This record gives sequence, structure tokens and C-alpha cells, in this order.
Amino acid sequence: MVHKEKLPTIAASKKRFALPDISPPIKRRALAELPALSNFDHGPKTRSRFQKEEKRRAKPVPDEPSNIANEEDDPQLCLPYAADVLAYLRFLEGEERRRPMRNYMEKVQKKVISANMRGILVDWLVEVAEEYKLLSDTLYLAVSYVDRFLSCNAVDKQKLQLLGVSSVLIASKYEEIEPPKVKDFCYITDNTYTKKELVQMEANILKSLHFEMGNPTAKTFLRNFINAGVENKNSELLANFLAELSLLDYDCIRFLPSLIAASVVFLARFTMNPNVHPWSSKLQQYTGYSSSDLKDCVLALHNMQMNRKFSSLTAIREKYKQPKFKAVSAMIVPSEIPSSCFEDFEEL
Repeated sequence: MVHKEKLPTIAASKKRFALPDISPPIKRRALAELPALSNFDHGPKTRSRFQKEEKRRAKPVPDEPSNIANEEDDPQLCLPYAADVLAYLRFLEGEERRRPMRNYMEKVQKKVISANMRGILVDWLVEVAEEYKLLSDTLYLAVSYVDRFLSCNAVDKQKLQLLGVSSVLIASKYEEIEPPKVKDFCYITDNTYTKKELVQMEANILKSLHFEMGNPTAKTFLRNFINAGVENKNSELLANFLAELSLLDYDCIRFLPSLIAASVVFLARFTMNPNVHPWSSKLQQYTGYSSSDLKDCVLALHNMQMNRKFSSLTAIREKYKQPKFKAVSAMIVPSEIPSSCFEDFEEL
């Protein structure tokens, strides 16, 4: 079991605060407390039309087929331009300025901040995103900002949570129609930081990242790949669960977002039907990855899926245990992936 590394300089309130009766009802939490907490639904909140749409799509639909059959009628897929869009996203994800440094913990942070502390922070950010009903794209972007900022700036332990909430603030402004206010993010940290500190960190992040805020993430590619290789709603929800698990692992930043997305589809297909080869010539052509290319990433994701790694970080598992996600995080998972699954197709 991974032992959680507390952030001693971040104030952790032991007192439970009652939620206010006014909207939005936000529960104040200090970072060190959050691993022991579970997700709660605190009643209705104001949502944008995009958030309502995401909620509608997340509702359980028994054995609902994916929209693969109707993709020609889906205007959001932009089929006439899909290949060009995907190629451009692949170009963007490879740009060095948009990628975190693979070994920034050793080179930049120098053991002041550890990979385990980063995992605790990401686990907490999942809780924050759930509290505010933020889009999943907001969460992915925020984690990307955290990694990119840590790649070029040494950060003290007591500022790590500030970096996290400031990244969510920026990502919210980028993705959400009605992002939470600065005071809301101060409140969610139990007022550990002032508005001035949060705004100053926001400015530091923007300056360090040269205002390059529109990175393609694993979620960006997953939307495309799901249409090519996911047959039903359960598989789609499982793929989203596995993709969010990848956010916890510092080692996963060495993989390109498109590789993570392809590996997620591979592992979701294997989990749902372990007796059938999880890859296909269609997926290889569409994603640009052969099954052997995915091996390292798939095995890393499988370890987290089996709860062999980051077992103490439970926010994502609790989130996907909810009925609206069909409890995909509680599914029985094959303990091993046969090596034959990673053999390339001879005809390709």
C-alpha cells in the first residue's frame, strides 16, 4: 500500500464545517484531510448547458450502443475534417513547449515535492471537480498545467495546493461557461490562501506557460478513439475511468496523451471481453499505434486498475462507483494480460 505523504505546512482543519444553505453548497476541505473523505452529492447546483449535456450522456443506459453507427449524422465529429483535426492534435501534443519534463521531480523539484505528493494533489483535484460539477476536460487541463509548471519552477510544499486550485481556476476559465469564482477556490481550501495569493499564482502559471493553455489531453483523443473501438456504454464509462486513473501516476507523463487514450481503449476492450484480442486493424489504422506500442502504458494502467498502485487514493474509484457510471470501478478485472495481446497483426 502506498503511504500518503502529508503536506505538513498546509493547514488541516479537524473540524467538520456544515454546508451553507445558499447556492453553491461547497464543503470546505484541507488537502491533508481529503484522502479519508468520499464524494458526496450536496444537492442541485447551477450548471451550464454543456455540463447538463455531459450529465445527460453519463446517465445509465442499459446496453446502449455507442454512436458509432450514427457517427455520419453527428455534427460534432466533423467527419469531413476529422482526419485533419486528428493529425493537427497529434502535432500539438508532440510540441516540447506543451509537454511536461519527464523527470522534473528529480531535476527541478529535487525531492522537495515527491510523486506521491503529486498523486495526493491530483486525487484532491478530482474531489474539487466533483464538488463544482466541472467538465472532465477542465480536470485534465488543470493536471497538465500543474505538471508543466512544476517542470520549470521549484515549488514549496506549502504552495502545492495553491498551484492545484489556481490551475483549476485557469482551466475552468478555458473550458467552463460559468467557472467558479476566486473566492470559491479559497473556500474549498478552507481559506488557507487569500484571493491575492491565488490570483498571483494564476499570473505566475500563465507567465510560465507563455499563455499556451489549449493543450490536447488524453480526454481529447479518447473521444475520437471511443467512436472507433468502443461498442457500448459500459465500455465507454470504463475507458473514462481508466483515463482518469492515469492522471494519478507521475510515471504516465512520459506517454503522449494519444498513447494513453489508445491504451485506455485497449484495456477497456480487454476488461469487457478478455477472450477476444483487444486490438484490431481498424484501431491500429485509426490511432496510429500497434498493440506492441501500447504495452508499457497498458501494463501501467492495469496495475492501477488492479489497485496495485495508488490504492490509498480513492477519489476516482469512489466517483466511478456511482450508479450513473454503472460502478465500472468495481468491475472484476483479469489479473494478467496475456503476452499474445501485444503481438502485432502480421498483415499490417
